This record gives sequence, C-alpha cells and structure tokens, in this order.
Amino acid sequence: MKILLKGALLLALLIQPAVALTLNEAREQGRVGETLNGYLGAVKQDAETLELVAKINASREQVYQQLADENQLTREDIARLAGQKLVNKAGPGEYVRGLNGQWLKKK
Repeated sequence: MKILLKGALLLALLIQPAVALTLNEAREQGRVGETLNGYLGAVKQDAETLELVAKINASREQVYQQLADENQLTREDIARLAGQKLVNKAGPGEYVRGLNGQWLKKK
C-alpha cells in the first residue's frame, strides 16, 4: 500500500503544471515591458502574461501608495518617477513603451 501511495505522489508531482512565469523570464521572452507610468505592461496578451502583469502591478501599486503617504505625494507622482527609472534601467533586449504608446526593444 505504501508503494502505491508513493507512486501516486510521484505521478502527481510529475504531472503538475509548470512553475508560474517569473518577471525575469517574462522580460527575457519579450512578454512584458516597462512603461513610463510606473506599471508593467503586457507585450504579449496570453493569460499567463496577463496574470503576471496584474500581480506585479498590484504589488507596485501598494508600494507606490506607501511611498506617497510617507512623502506627502500622490501615488501617481511616485508611479511616474518610478516609471522613468524603470524604463531607463531596462536592459538591452527588453521592451519599454515609448511616449507614442508603441513598444520599443532597447538596444
């Protein structure tokens, strides 16, 4: 009985879905990019990418709000400042959204 249980557990582990997409993987795969408004944007519109973008942006929004409260600024002001830094910090091959709203691949 124990062998059967161990086999079932092993099988369950083998057929589990792949580990969720990480931000670095999504950047490397060209699925996401930084925007000047401080939030991550989805370059690709698949469900996994959209879920990651929503999760990251919710976290960023909380941090921006905390910083805004601490510095007597608006969340939007903090987000714009962060957006400028994140776009500038994006590495070669990563996507950023330009002022014209188009995705650009940094060189």
